[in-house]
Parts: sequence; C-alpha cells; structure tokens
Amino acid sequence: MSTDALIALHPLGMPWPTLDPFLFCVHHDDAYPPGNGRHGPDPALLRGRQIGADFSGQAGWSMYHGEQVPGFPAHPHRGFETVTIVRQGRIDHSDSLGAGARFGGGDVQWLTAGRGIVHAEMFPLLRTDAPNPLELFQIWLNLPADRKMVAPHFTMFWSQDIPRHRFTDDTGRATEVVCIAGALPTPAGALTPLPPPPDSWASQPAADLAIWTLHLAPGARWTLPPAAGAGTRRLLYFFVGRTLRVAGRAVAVKQALEVRAGAALELVNDSDEPAELLMLQGRPIGEPVAQYGPFVMNTQQELQQAFDDYRRTQFGGWPWGDAGPVHGEGFGRFARHADGRTERFDAQDA
Repeated sequence: MSTDALIALHPLGMPWPTLDPFLFCVHHDDAYPPGNGRHGPDPALLRGRQIGADFSGQAGWSMYHGEQVPGFPAHPHRGFETVTIVRQGRIDHSDSLGAGARFGGGDVQWLTAGRGIVHAEMFPLLRTDAPNPLELFQIWLNLPADRKMVAPHFTMFWSQDIPRHRFTDDTGRATEVVCIAGALPTPAGALTPLPPPPDSWASQPAADLAIWTLHLAPGARWTLPPAAGAGTRRLLYFFVGRTLRVAGRAVAVKQALEVRAGAALELVNDSDEPAELLMLQGRPIGEPVAQYGPFVMNTQQELQQAFDDYRRTQFGGWPWGDAGPVHGEGFGRFARHADGRTERFDAQDA
C-alpha cells in the first residue's frame, strides 16, 4: 500500500516498529496505585505476578524487573543511546558514572552509552494517598561505528527548556508540537531544539534527525513540513485518539505510519477527542547491526567483546548500595552529574 505521502501502516505492538537509525521504541503507560510508604505497591497487589520479570499489565501496571519498586534495576548498555521522554510521573536514574537524577513531567533524559555504562531506571510510587500514574517513551538511537566506543555521556533536557510551538488553523483549533530534536519550521522562523549529546548521530547535521510529539485538538488540521535531507525516513506513531486523516486517508489509532519524509503531510483530526502522535525521523546510518540484549555493535566479534569487557570491568562498577536506588520522598526534580554539578527544581507537574 502506497500513496504519494503514506508508504505503509504497521500495528503498534510491544515494542513499536522502528527504522534505522532508531533501534527500539516503547510506550509505558502504567496506572500505578498509591504507594506503600516504601516506594512500591502494597505487597498484596504483587500476588500472581512474575516478580523480577513482570510485564503483565495486570490491573493496568507492571513491575518490570523491579521486586519491591517498579522499574529496571542496574543493567548495562554499550554502542547506542537511550532517549527517555517522561510525560507523567517520576523516574529515578542512577548510573555507574556516579550520576543520579529524578525527572518527569515532560523532562527528557538523553544517555549516550558509548563504550559502556550501567544504569538503573526506577519508578518510585511517591504518593501514598493517591494513584501514581507514569507515562513515558523510551527510544534507542544507534551510534555509528566510529562513535560506538566514545565516553558515556549523561544529558538532561528539562521540560521548561524544551521548545514547543502552538499552531492554530483557520478554524482556531490548535496543534502543539514539542521539539525534542530537530529544528521545527514555524511562521516566525525555525524553532531550534536543545543541543544533543556531542557524539550522538543527532549531532551530525546530515543526519536530519528529529523527535517531536504532536497534540491535535479535536477537529484540528496541521501540515507536517517536509524533512530537510535526502534519504531521510520518517515514522509517525498514532497512539492516542480515534481516527486521523493522513494525506486524505482515514487511519485508525494504534498504528505506526511510515510516510514519505520529503513531502508535506496534512494531518486532520476529524474526531471529537484529541489525537497524539510521536514522530521519529532520521537519515539511516546504513551500517550492519549486531545486537544482543543491551549491547549494539557492528559485528558478532565486537558483540562478544562487549560481553567480555562487561564481565571483566562491569563498565566501571556500581557505586550505589542498591541495584535500584530511589532518591528520597519528595517530588522535586534534580540531576547530580558525574562531575559534581547539580541541578535542582521544585516539585511540579508530578
């Protein structure tokens, strides 16, 4: 199936489909209950779950690899980057560089694993008197061969610093675009995103890489501008709403739309509820991919070396007293970087 702008449709499964240079994309949307005062759910709610590997979605949430606190305790990565967009709730990050953070409410963490890092991503249930909803995207972005063994790099994009623009159509209905990576054309000029980590594929101008989220009000109409680069590929993930008209074609929710990146694309939300989409675009790296679990290299020999290095060095070791650290009781957002620099913000948008 193909039109001038719409190339193919793919159902949204677990994980979502991706195109080079992206490796992985997942949407976690967990309706966590009130916490038990120790950052986890009441133990009675854990019955019937496969603790340590709970992806069940039972009662609308999962423990993932957490045992008492939901999340992903210490685990290694090499050869790619993770981009974590937290739309609601809080994540506690800890890593083998000694960096730690609590972020959420629109914040983004961009982590270059490079030659190797160990990190934990825990989801503390901070409220004891109300539910603790958590919603996030995690995206894995490949590194080219000449960048796979760079030093690890930890970057925070705070919500208040991430550029966004509100477009209004002829009927006054709005589309808001949040610009995490990739410049966004607007009537007032290009909206420039925060700089990506220095060794990222996104830092290469020819990569034409963009990560945007789109929110179309009921009845809103907006034209997605064409990508700048030749050879760029683009996926739109339609994950909230009912139906959308894309280049004149009706598309149901819960689908990934592979679209022609070089063409402008009209999006029309004909339904009476908002529509939300995530857009990932970029020029392919076009190199062989050898992947096993948390390691992404170019050859099987390099992949074996990654496992050997991790067994020998633990990528610098784990400086925390727990495999899944939680950073206190409050909702305040902060980052403590490996060089000792600290950023701290009051609790908001929890």
